[in-house]
Amino acid sequence: MTDHVVSLTASGPPETVLPEAPAAQRHALAQAIAIADPDERRTALAAVVAGDPAWPDAWARLAEVARDDVEAYAAFRVGYHRGLDALRANGWRGSGYVRWAHESNQGFLRALAGLGHQAARLGEDAEAERCATFLRQLDPSWRDELTQS
Repeated sequence: MTDHVVSLTASGPPETVLPEAPAAQRHALAQAIAIADPDERRTALAAVVAGDPAWPDAWARLAEVARDDVEAYAAFRVGYHRGLDALRANGWRGSGYVRWAHESNQGFLRALAGLGHQAARLGEDAEAERCATFLRQLDPSWRDELTQS
């Protein structure tokens, strides 16, 4: 059992907020993202993932610099599943909000959105629609442009 609180409100489903990654990990991710050369950025992001393979944001960011659609799909899928693991460990029971407004949720939502986009690129339309629907269920104010940060 964690000490993380899942908020119950009279206005709707519970809301889960993932814990913030340690400052050192966030710093390493920010430094890797800032690298201009795509190959060097990918290598640095892979090192961040290797440092904490359970962190969905690192996987999502690695997927964003993948060499092809299949590699991106695979990394987004891992980030999505690691995010589900983190949500469950923090009280989420398969329903309720996971909002983009909480920075610590953004990696999971970025991975889910990326998975949906990559599924569409690969012609996996049913998966793409499932991801889009799930995003809207998790955050009713969801807009794809949110992930463009």
